[in-house]
This record gives sequence, C-alpha cells and structure tokens, in this order.
Amino acid sequence: MLTGYVRIFAHSNALLVSHLYNVLVAAGIPAQLCNLTLGGGAGELPLSECEPEVWVAAHNRARAEALIRQALEGTSEWPAWTCPACGERLEGVFDTCWNCGTGRPS
Repeated sequence: MLTGYVRIFAHSNALLVSHLYNVLVAAGIPAQLCNLTLGGGAGELPLSECEPEVWVAAHNRARAEALIRQALEGTSEWPAWTCPACGERLEGVFDTCWNCGTGRPS
C-alpha cells in the first residue's frame, strides 16, 4: 500500500491496467503501477492480491475515475471533425487529416 495513494483500478489483464496507467499519466495525473509480476503467485496468494493495479494520490481520485470510465467506455472529450480541404471525417484525437495533411481548424 502506498502512503497517501488509493487503488483506482485493478484487473487481471496487465495490458489493460498498463493502458489505463498511461491514460492517467498523459492527462497529468501521477500514478503508480503495482503487482505487475504477481500473477505467478495466484493460487498461493488470493487472486485479489495478485491483480495488477493502478494507484493515484487521494486528491486525484475523482478525476482519475472519470478518465478511466471514459477510456473504458470509449468516449472522447474531443469531438470528431471533418477536414475542410478534402472532406474526410476524422476522430477527435487527430489534429491532422491523414488523407491530405491539413490541420484541424481551430
């Protein structure tokens, strides 16, 4: 247990846990990964003690939970847009049109 930190997410899939950790860090929320290598202890240790986990400082809990929920639901805070040059429809995470290279209008 990390002092001043709370467990925000745990799952048996280490790739999912690592992805959510990266989402939080990219959003500027310091986070810690725990139990990434305890899977081999399952059976000897309770499963709940072996799952990979993401921990954040207690004051970041609400924002981290919202970001994790968005990531798991596939929602994005950036709306989709249409390239003004070629008309290609793009997901909101892209700043540049993949088809013609035109930047997203501001």
